[in-house]
Amino acid sequence: MSSPAAPDRNDRFYFRQLLSGRDFARHDPIAQQMVNFAYAIGDRASGECLLVDPAYDVNDLLNIVEGDGMRVVGVLATHFHPDHIGGDMMGHHLQGAAALQERCPCKVHVQKAEVPWVLRTSGLGEGDLAVHEGGDAVEVGAVRVTLVHTPGHTPGSQCFHVDGRLVSGDTLFLDGCGRTDFPGSDPAAMYDSLQMLAAMPTGTVVFPGHRYSAPSSATIDAIKEANYVYRPKSKEQWLTMFAG
Repeated sequence: MSSPAAPDRNDRFYFRQLLSGRDFARHDPIAQQMVNFAYAIGDRASGECLLVDPAYDVNDLLNIVEGDGMRVVGVLATHFHPDHIGGDMMGHHLQGAAALQERCPCKVHVQKAEVPWVLRTSGLGEGDLAVHEGGDAVEVGAVRVTLVHTPGHTPGSQCFHVDGRLVSGDTLFLDGCGRTDFPGSDPAAMYDSLQMLAAMPTGTVVFPGHRYSAPSSATIDAIKEANYVYRPKSKEQWLTMFAG
């Protein structure tokens, strides 16, 4: 079994991509099947970091970042689905951000449109949440993370733009995008969100919410070139293909 990938080394910027079923929750068959990515983003100088989408085994995740000398001071939630922040799924209860509060009390940063869904499914209470609009930023030490509201997969789906990277959750994968046939999904909004991400600066590296492709990341330029969700030439064409 391989060990978690070493943290990115760029001066004080701290970034880790961690794969469920391999780097954490190694013996959890659901984690192995779902191949979720969790992320840690922080500032080595302050020793503080944020966890993106902690689920399955929060103690594993905390142990990994603490082993790097980092302390978790907040959670960034891409969206409310249980494989990302915990809750009930397929007859199983998945550990997540609510369980993390027991060892590491901290705010969970969510988009305003996602709040009722998070409260309904995750076990978190209103007092656990920090509620945001698109374009808000969360700072951890000297590192500034911009919250990009990308509705479509869910009403309050969000991505995180930091240091030339985009943590895209289930909005955009290297091949494909998040489903739009779930409760709260909106195919038209997904098209608009994908176009917004396509306009990210050249060279932006996309880090998705699941490992559905052999690579674990790719530039937005490469994704626009190869990903079938960018083949339609208009919103009408896109809806014809992806709205059922």
